[in-house]
Amino acid sequence: MKIHSDKLIILTGGAGFIGSCLLRHLNNLGYSNLIIVDDLGCSEKWKNLVGKRFREIISKHELMDWLKGKQDVIEAFIHLGACSSTMETNADYLLENNTRYSIRLAEYALTYGHRFIYASSAATYGDGSKGFLDDESQLEILEPLNMYGYSKHLFDLWLKEQKVLDRVVGLKYFNVYGPNEYHKGKMMSAIVKLVPDVLKDGVIRLFKSNEPGRFKDGDQVRDFIYVMDAVRMTAKCLTNDITGIYNIGTGQIYTWNELARSIQEALNKPVNIEYIDMPKELEGKYQNYTKAEMGKWLKAHPDFRPTPLKEAVKDYVCNYLILKKYF
Repeated sequence: MKIHSDKLIILTGGAGFIGSCLLRHLNNLGYSNLIIVDDLGCSEKWKNLVGKRFREIISKHELMDWLKGKQDVIEAFIHLGACSSTMETNADYLLENNTRYSIRLAEYALTYGHRFIYASSAATYGDGSKGFLDDESQLEILEPLNMYGYSKHLFDLWLKEQKVLDRVVGLKYFNVYGPNEYHKGKMMSAIVKLVPDVLKDGVIRLFKSNEPGRFKDGDQVRDFIYVMDAVRMTAKCLTNDITGIYNIGTGQIYTWNELARSIQEALNKPVNIEYIDMPKELEGKYQNYTKAEMGKWLKAHPDFRPTPLKEAVKDYVCNYLILKKYF
């Protein structure tokens, strides 16, 4: 697939964490024909857009009206915009914002034959007991642990029910971390929260295991992926011809203890880890194990090599976090 410079790419969530990093990456590839869809509000999310090239910023509430009559000048949608809080409890809001809004965008894109790339989530896999395989035939067996994951799962299921998964690209992002997440508050990656603790107290505090029979304290595992790798993978979907649902992860697992040691090493601090009780609001909603099955992605992209955790953490901490820089 070729992207034409005289046609538009609609990037929803373009001022957000992954969206703004993707915008920078697309700029670096020579693309500036982008319409950013986001609501900046009173936060400092606007800083994610400074120095980047795009045509216009549209509110998500105005997008559907803005799209009327523009079908011939649009090339593709990259739909990353959503409420990504795993602690959001307003189910009606999540259904409207994450599920129904996505349906309306997909219907528009499919009607006019636009490339449609959207963010699903590893949260759709739940506790992992059903596996982490990006196999569309297994969607119905998945059981998300929180309403955020369920709102994403419902959209995946809708696409399958409409028999259009072979006309779109769904990306199940795993634990993404990196620059431009500073505005996310409680939903920032753990690295942003842990670095100040190391600098102030010389200690990293991790949750005690809530499954001591399976995991020792701090040995719960995640498939952490650096945002630089995640946006590189996302951008490839603009110009390749793959369709269906794909995991966006590394296919490797790292414990929280390994992450803590990588942070302390990046800061030239001795290893010092303490374990604290898990907050009540996370009980029953916390994933102790995630690992993306990457065989499907690697079949289409055999040259994919994710950045190792230690190297990526050092780059993030030393070149962005400490310097308070954006990508």
